[in-house]
Amino acid sequence: MNIGRTWSAKWIWGGEEDRPRNEWRCFRKSFECPENGLKEAVLHISADSRYVLYVNGTQAGRGPVRSWPEEQSYDSYDVAHLLLPGRRNTIAVLVLHFGMSNFYYLLGQGALITELEGPSGVLLATDDSWGTSRLPGQQSSAPRMSCQQAFGEVIDARELPEHWTTDETAEGFQASGMGWEAARQVAAAGEGPWKKLVPRDIPFLTEEKVYPSAVISLCEVQPPAYAAAFDLKTIMLPESVWSANPIAYKAFLSVQVNVEKSCTFTIGFPTGAEGAVFLDGKKAVRSYGVEPERYDVFETSAGSHLVLIETESRYDHGSSWHLGFHADAPFTLSRPELASTALSGSATGTNADGNPFALIGPFATAERTQHWLDSPPLPDHPLYIQLREGVSPESLPELESWVKPLDTRLYTDQDVFGSSVWQTATRALAVPAQLQQMVVPAPEPAVLPGLAGDCEFVVDLGEQRSGYIGFELEAAAGTILDVYGIEHMEGDYRQHTYGLDNTISYICRDGRQSYLSPVRRGCRYLIVTVRQASAPVKLYEMYMNQSSYPLPQRGEFRCSDSLLNEIWQISRRTTKLCMEDTFVDCPAYEQTFWVGDARNEALVNYYVFGATDIVKRCLNLVPGSESRNPLYLDQVPSGWNSVIPNWTFFWMIACQEYVEHTDDSDYAKTIWPSVQSALEAYYEYIDDKGLLNIRSWNLLDWAPIDQPNSGVVTHQNLFFMKAMRLSAALAQRAGQSEQVSLWQERSEVLRTAINLHLWDEERQAFLDCIHEDGRRSEKFSVQTQVIACLCAVADGERKASIESHVLQPPVGWTQIGSPFMSFFYYEVLASLGRSDLLVDDIRLQYGRMLDHGATTCWEMYPSFKENRASSDMLTRSHCHAWSAAPGYFLGREILGVRPLDTGWRKVEIAPEPAGLRWASGAVPLPEQGEIKVAWSMNGDNMKLTVTAPEGIELDFKWPEGVKGSLEVKRVFLL
Repeated sequence: MNIGRTWSAKWIWGGEEDRPRNEWRCFRKSFECPENGLKEAVLHISADSRYVLYVNGTQAGRGPVRSWPEEQSYDSYDVAHLLLPGRRNTIAVLVLHFGMSNFYYLLGQGALITELEGPSGVLLATDDSWGTSRLPGQQSSAPRMSCQQAFGEVIDARELPEHWTTDETAEGFQASGMGWEAARQVAAAGEGPWKKLVPRDIPFLTEEKVYPSAVISLCEVQPPAYAAAFDLKTIMLPESVWSANPIAYKAFLSVQVNVEKSCTFTIGFPTGAEGAVFLDGKKAVRSYGVEPERYDVFETSAGSHLVLIETESRYDHGSSWHLGFHADAPFTLSRPELASTALSGSATGTNADGNPFALIGPFATAERTQHWLDSPPLPDHPLYIQLREGVSPESLPELESWVKPLDTRLYTDQDVFGSSVWQTATRALAVPAQLQQMVVPAPEPAVLPGLAGDCEFVVDLGEQRSGYIGFELEAAAGTILDVYGIEHMEGDYRQHTYGLDNTISYICRDGRQSYLSPVRRGCRYLIVTVRQASAPVKLYEMYMNQSSYPLPQRGEFRCSDSLLNEIWQISRRTTKLCMEDTFVDCPAYEQTFWVGDARNEALVNYYVFGATDIVKRCLNLVPGSESRNPLYLDQVPSGWNSVIPNWTFFWMIACQEYVEHTDDSDYAKTIWPSVQSALEAYYEYIDDKGLLNIRSWNLLDWAPIDQPNSGVVTHQNLFFMKAMRLSAALAQRAGQSEQVSLWQERSEVLRTAINLHLWDEERQAFLDCIHEDGRRSEKFSVQTQVIACLCAVADGERKASIESHVLQPPVGWTQIGSPFMSFFYYEVLASLGRSDLLVDDIRLQYGRMLDHGATTCWEMYPSFKENRASSDMLTRSHCHAWSAAPGYFLGREILGVRPLDTGWRKVEIAPEPAGLRWASGAVPLPEQGEIKVAWSMNGDNMKLTVTAPEGIELDFKWPEGVKGSLEVKRVFLL
């Protein structure tokens, strides 16, 4: 209906900047609704970067979904039920413009386009008659959440308007006490960065208000006297906002510390630091901290002291960098007098008129693009070397030209993360029963205890969640509510989200108030700290609007082993939490659509939910990266020009699997040209030995496989061979008969070359790689043998040998290091008929997660030390869908439900007991219905009951050595 629609609306914006950093901008327009109302009213909307839509004050939607700017997605809402007949109605939109590229957005410019369509045509459309205003109280200097994402938030509710979405006086642009102005038109539809507007191709996400399960701790805490967060990447290279590529730099931050008396002065780095730190030219006499945190301690006398902090990075992707100061005596900060330029000024914790820091440098900068992992270090400038050696800046007059102030938008001293990680004092308190009232909203609020210090309490949401944090409270003006979401706690241990600033800082106005964040987050626990409260704080509710892809509960699995049942449930929950407008790797750290991850996630989804729209959408997004790199990017749509060849090969495989799953030959015809283009691009990297030899991020597993970023990597060659073979089958479905034989032949040629050059006779195994200089890898890994089996590269004795290495891994070989790699391992075990080993490994690896209270699947295995970001972290992400393999394999192997024909017209039922007494469940079919299986064992006898739709051919296969009785029930599809 909306494809190719003609827009009368214009893209609009306000203010003086086209691409402001982290600006939240309000738009609104009112109109008269007929006395009889409107039976039909559809509102079409898109924005750069994200929007929240309100109709007469009611939230009507969020969007848009991620897309390439060449095909900007728009949403359409039926809003007739929200309109007020015979009255003035208001359409209001809050637009969050990022102002920089990240892993799910490419920088365009701030803009909104909206059109309300009624039965007789367009009722209103965005143009210069709309009112606009920056949202008062939102601080654009709020910290960057992570390199993959946009921004957290610092909100001063004393300035925040309460009724701007409903106030009918806005036509005069003076509503709600805001500085309204007329919007300006920036482009017509189809112009500007957004070359084409295309309708949303998946359902809207749901929102469900969920409350905490408990308040689990209460403490009186003290933060450092000063804490700040910096965007060093943009400070060092302002033009880096146009890409999400990492950069390298060498520079110093400088600040003057003015202490009233002799004291111990500590400089803290809550997210870690590697560079040198000097106070009056002297390095710290004592440092401490649990990795990656670092704290440098100085003994200082009364007076002013110059602090220099080396900020060197080989690759900085853009996460917030945190810095704090604390002392046992009062102190202030001021800008150092290092140059005759206007750098004077002071600060005691406010950046209203600037900040106390000066930048010295950068002495060198470089953007890292495709081969960032192998990038050489930056050259050292003589002045930089002298400063690093402790030479006083005052003795370097030529340094003056290198000194400059920091852009205040790239710095904030409202640093919730730093103040939560670095607590200079804590006192644990018993949690009063009355405080638990916030778990289920009650008529009476929970009153927080009055403390001399700050009051911190921790809220458990009961399980990992993904959505929008909200709260309602009563407080005095100026009270600060800091909220910090984390994924894991165990005893007294808190796993801080290093690399993710998952925080909100909310400065209260006076009285009762509520707030719902428009920023999507993932977490399980909320660390909430109330600061500077001059009167008792009454908390009425704290919650999360759980936002999910709309999914019916179609897949089921239960068996006689309660551990496997719980593992299946956390696999299902993980998959759901990682289904947003695409599959995402995790809802907390990244919210990024990693192309390779999505192949495995799609298979799990087929078995636990049966959704196909989201899979198709993910597959379609990948070719949009071709203009950035013909090999296709590994995460899309993204400003990071990064390629993992295996991720593109997984995409090719997933295209074929989708067509086979849905029996959609039309889709094969649509996607084939893009698959062919990528195949041809990669085939250009076949060397004179007939092997894929490419310089890129040659990743498969986090484990220390010998997988260099240049040369011949065996697992990569194997997957390219398989991708070509399956792409030939895709070409067949697409009616491209001449391409079928071409890619079959090329696959076989590569198969021959792999066997000729990558086989090791002594070990009777495939080596990991051949380095760029011709050295054959001395390492051998289980991973390479698993992929060799999976891709069917070997026959006869070689095949038997690599299978034996998979079933009994040799001592000293690199072992599997991630649940992602285990997915391929389980595929091989299933093909070898070893469901017993598959189930045992699931029990072992996922059972360890459950031992630590997991409610979702982890990114890494807790037993694999090489994967850990620090000695205390069991894993980075505690909710990562590339790890949800049990959701697929328990249904496919234990229930034994497998397709034998395209579109599931013919299905094999081949249950595998694997030592279980009974199992039951359901596997969704692509369109409608499901296949239900229930079996139980009595000795060597199996009783099997299967319920399936009429018209689906069933092929039964009994486990080896088992006799059985079978009952088949049929249902009819509508």
